[in-house]
Amino acid sequence: MVNLVVTALLVLVITPPAPAQEAKPSVDIRTEYLMTIEAKLGSRVPVGQRVIVNVLGGTVRGPRLKGEIVGPAGDWVFVMPDGSSRLDVRFTIKTDDGEFVFVEYSGISAPTKEAQERLAKGEAVTAADGYGYFITTPRFITSSAKYAWLNEIQAVGKMVSVQRGVAIKYDVFTVR
Repeated sequence: MVNLVVTALLVLVITPPAPAQEAKPSVDIRTEYLMTIEAKLGSRVPVGQRVIVNVLGGTVRGPRLKGEIVGPAGDWVFVMPDGSSRLDVRFTIKTDDGEFVFVEYSGISAPTKEAQERLAKGEAVTAADGYGYFITTPRFITSSAKYAWLNEIQAVGKMVSVQRGVAIKYDVFTVR
């Protein structure tokens, strides 16, 4: 019996492990362009590690949705010790046909050191300039029958350009 146990242990020790299986996704994710959001930014109010950014209005333009950003609107940014930020944005869209859509999103902004320096000087920085990482996850709430389809989607947004205290632009995509 001892020989059998020793033999079994030797087989376990000497036998190379099976090759690790490559991790592969089980499903595909696709995106479809939804809209471009251009928001006018106002004052920045520092409150500890938070910065409250007033959103003064703006536009929303997409194939199925067009409108204006109406107040109250803002971003309650939490600044992390490493310079990245956690976003907490809320605003309402008044569509061109008079309907209302509430928008809320979180997100992460992690500008490069160069982008941080440019923003601090008041310059505009774009994704094409190498801003760094800036992704949002918009969700929509509406009681409008025409725009009810927005209640059933999750979106992702990517910053196109930003200028601190002036404006920000995102392209937003439905995740399928």
